[in-house]
Amino acid sequence: QVQLVESGGGLVQPGGSLRLSCAASGMFSVINAMGWYRQAPGKQRELVADITGGGSTNYADSVKGRFTISRDNFKSTVYLQMDSLKPDDTAVYYCKWTIVVGGVRGDYWGQGTQVTVSS
Repeated sequence: QVQLVESGGGLVQPGGSLRLSCAASGMFSVINAMGWYRQAPGKQRELVADITGGGSTNYADSVKGRFTISRDNFKSTVYLQMDSLKPDDTAVYYCKWTIVVGGVRGDYWGQGTQVTVSS
C-alpha cells in the first residue's frame, strides 16, 4: 500500500517562505508525475505545480516565479519551495502522485497540510 505524507505547512507572514515536503512509502515501480494542489475555503482544488517523471515542470500562473517544485527520487520525496508568500496563497496543500503500483497506474493523494499567510 502506498501512502503519501505531507509536512512543512504552518503560519507565515506575507513575504515569507515555507517548504512543503511529500514523502511516499510503499512499493511502486514507475513515477509518472508528482504534483501539488491547493484548496482554499469555498473554492475548488487547483493545481499549483507538477513535475513529470522526465523532470518537466509546470506552474499555475499565480505562483510562477515564486514557487519551485523539485524532487528527490532516492528519498521518494517531492518538495514545494514557496517564496514571497501572499495571503491569497492560504489554503490546504495536497500532494498527488501518479504512479504504477502492481502494474496498475493510479493517483495517490496526501492528507493535506495547512498553509496560512497572515500578518
